Parts: sequence; C-alpha cells; structure tokens
Amino acid sequence: MDLEFNKNEDSFKQYCYQLATKLKKVHLGGGEKKIAKQHDKGKLTARERVAYLIDENSDFLEIGAFAGEGMYTEYGGCPSGGVVTGLGHVQGRQCVIVANDATVKAGAWFPITAKKNLRAQEVAMENRLPIIYLVDSAGVFLPLQNEIFPDKEHFGRQFRNNAKMSSMGIVQIAAIMGSCVAGGAYLPIMSDEAMIVDKTGSIFLAGPYLVRAAIGEQVDAETLGGAETHCEISGVTDNKFDSDESCLDYIKSLFDKIGASEKAGFNRAEPHPPQKNENEIYGLFPTDRVKPYDMLEIISRLVDDSRFEQYKEGYGQSLLCGTARIDGWAVGIVANQRIMVKSKKGEMRMGGVIYSDSADKAARFIMNCNQRKIPLLFLHDVSGFMVGSKAEHGGIIKDGAKMVNAMANSTVPKFTIILGNSYGAGNYAMCGKAYDPRLIYAWPTAQMAVMSGKAAANTLLQIKVASLKGQGKEISKEEEAALLRKITDKYNEELSPYYAAARLWVDGIIDPLESRKVISLGIEAANHAPIEKFNVGILQT
Repeated sequence: MDLEFNKNEDSFKQYCYQLATKLKKVHLGGGEKKIAKQHDKGKLTARERVAYLIDENSDFLEIGAFAGEGMYTEYGGCPSGGVVTGLGHVQGRQCVIVANDATVKAGAWFPITAKKNLRAQEVAMENRLPIIYLVDSAGVFLPLQNEIFPDKEHFGRQFRNNAKMSSMGIVQIAAIMGSCVAGGAYLPIMSDEAMIVDKTGSIFLAGPYLVRAAIGEQVDAETLGGAETHCEISGVTDNKFDSDESCLDYIKSLFDKIGASEKAGFNRAEPHPPQKNENEIYGLFPTDRVKPYDMLEIISRLVDDSRFEQYKEGYGQSLLCGTARIDGWAVGIVANQRIMVKSKKGEMRMGGVIYSDSADKAARFIMNCNQRKIPLLFLHDVSGFMVGSKAEHGGIIKDGAKMVNAMANSTVPKFTIILGNSYGAGNYAMCGKAYDPRLIYAWPTAQMAVMSGKAAANTLLQIKVASLKGQGKEISKEEEAALLRKITDKYNEELSPYYAAARLWVDGIIDPLESRKVISLGIEAANHAPIEKFNVGILQT
C-alpha cells in the first residue's frame, strides 16, 4: 500500500509540476519583449492591471487560462486566447474581470477570444455579478474574420450580451486603456460607464488609415478618437485619466459605492479545513486510469471536517450521493465510486460505471437538493452507463434519462470537477459542459472523450482496415500496428485536459488542492443570483 501510495504521489506531483510550468509560460502572454514594449509605453500588462485592481491578498479565479493552447500555430499562437478573464474581488465586491492582452497580436480577437469573452459574460449573467472590461484590443484578427464575425456565438454576440445585462440590472464598467477599434468600440460604450486613459487609449469605428481610404480625410489617432476628443468634444467617454493606475483607482471608487444585491440564500457556516490531510490526495488517486480507488477517501479530503453524510448509502453504490460543507458552504455531492462493489443480489459492480439503481438514486438526490436550496457538486471519474442485455432489460436508458432530466432541470447552481475519466453519456449525466455548470474545472489527470483511448483506437482501426479491404487493399500486421500507433497517439492527444481547456470545454485545469477554493468562490458568485423554482419536467418518480 505504501509503495503504491508513493508511486501515485510521485506521478501526480509530476502532473502538477507540468501544470505549473505551463501556467508560468501562459502568464507571459506574447513574451517578455512584448511585455517590455507595453511598459515602455507607460502601460501595465493585462495581468498587472488585474493584480492592481483586485483587493490585496484576495484570490483571482482565472477562467480559460489555457484557451487557445496549441491552436493557431500558423499565426504564432494565441496564449490564453489573448484575453485574461476571471472572478475577483474589488472593494470587497465579487465581480467578473475581462482584460485584453495587448502583448498577444495587439489584443486582436481570434475565434477562441470571442468564445472566452462570451464565457466571461455568461458567468456574469448567470450569477448576476458586476463585470469590468479593461479594453486594449486591435479588433478582429482579419485572417480569421470568417470564423469570428457573423454567427450567433461570434464577435457580435458580446454586444447583444451588453444590452441584455443592462436590462438585467448587471453593472458594467469599462476602461479604454489602449486601442478600441471598429465593432469593438461598442462594448465599452454599451457599458454603464466608460473611462479612457489619456495618450494611450483611443476609440473609433475606423482608424486613421481606413478613414483616409474611405473618405480621403487625413487625421491622426488622437484627434480622431483620443481621450480629449471623446471626453470634451463627443462625450462618448465619461472621464479621462493620465495613467493606468489612476484609471483603475477610479474603478475601485465606483465599486466602493455599489449597493448590495439580492441573495440566493445558500447556507454557509463557519469554514473548517478537512480533518484528513488534503495532500494525501496525491497518493490516494491513481494516475493509472484503470486502477480502483475509494472516492470516499478523496471526498473526505475535500470537505469541511472530512464529514460527508451519505444518501441511500447501501443502494446504487456506483454513485456516491450526500451532503457536506466546503469552506462553510452547504453542498450536495454526486461522485463516481471507483471501487468494485457487490450488490445485495450478489452481483459485482464495476467502479466508475453508472447502473440503473445508481441513476435512480442520483435523480432523487438532485431533486432533494433543489427542494432544499443546496448547490450541487459533481465529481467525475466515469466510464459511462452500464451496457449489455441485462442492463437494457433492466431499463438503464429510462433510469439514465431520469438522472439527466433531473440534472438538466436543476435550478440550484451546479459545479463540476473532472478528476479522471469523463466518457460518453457519463459526461452528460454528471453535468458536463453541455449542461451549464456554473464552473467546470479539471485536475491534470482528467480525460474527456466518447470512450477510452484504447477502446476508441481499436474501433477506429477496425473501421480503417475494413475500408482499405473494401478498396481491395491488403494490410500487413506491421502496417496495422503502425496505423494503430498513429491512431492511438492522435486520440490520446485529444483526451488530454489541455486539449479540452484550449477549447474551453472546461474553465481551467487545477491542482487538486485548489478544488475547495474554486468551489467556494463559485458558490459565493452563485449566491448573488436568486434561483427559480425547480420543475422536474418529464421526470417520473
């Protein structure tokens, strides 16, 4: 046991070291030379602006740090999607912050930038949180304009969201701290208050070159759309400031005077750390994805006082359901159990698989949490639903539908952390991204796909070989083995949590020891938005 624990611990800490190394690189944005150029202009970088703005010694929960990872390589990449987004506290008030990173292609919008901005606005809208835009962007990245301009989830959707948030009474504050061009000019001006930094901030629908090409007028950027123009002539912006810092100080003064919001009323008691050592998660969680482990041991290192009160403990044991507290907040937990268990009928149940009784139990538990206004936390390590004639005859589809329906219709906020596997319909039932978790994060050991890499690779190989034979081509054992390696490598790359995080299928990748903080900050955010009455829809009890 000690040897196995030590092997797990060493392996998991390697994963966490890789995570920290990747984050350090991502935080440099466009690189040290580009950062130096920002400083030479008297400007702070996006991350420096965020750090200056948020309360001292407070946490900033970044959303989408790995957005764009490994993408757009033909254009030099797009670290963090060219924008920094997340949850922070300003003058004690929790809010969403969006800061364009001008060190990445002058803050230009790639397709993933639009997706990330819309995700930040979604977080603000779902949780009724104020949002701050720190604008410094050259506008749409023209080589990819066809992937960002006209569709529903493209660039223009953010302005629609501006209008919707205004109607919802969500405070929006914008600071123009660099370029703000073309359609992007609408974002700050559709906010409640817009300020601009003198000499470095500018805002116009068309820059000097386009104005000259379009109407023949020769005009410099300051005259066209600088701070003096828009604060003293057009009235487009409300106030001008002589530095990034003074502009950010003004935002702090605004937040110091915002009134209190209506609360959802989630229960919170005095926080307590887990009684069991959180660091032991590294040794208890196997990085070999086929090895069993007891999820109860993981939960006991995530919850306050290591106290977890189970619901229907002896029934549907492949899913653990129960209530606990995390940083004082009451939560209902639905987690995949990874050990083999024996049912009362004497059947051995595989760990990580959802059976009919487990799905039925989870559906009822989710209903109870909605009745009692308890936020839900889903902990993924799921291979999928049970298959085979016995499962089908037992109504696995019907019971799985019950669980999905209850989860989808849940009105209390849902949070998801993917620890290990998240395969197939199991991802859906356990509140994957498609089911609107308020936040969804992954451990560095997470894997997301329709099925495991080995199963998928063998399936894809059979299809490929059959296709070749259908064309009258024979394939040798050596060629078949080489083809399997190629398919396996590609599929394993797509299983990676970094692949998922790059595409914003998850909000980020975290060290397990950050899990409590993520959940606590998420519930704090959700507590700003009153919830609707739960309606079970077609769920049959």
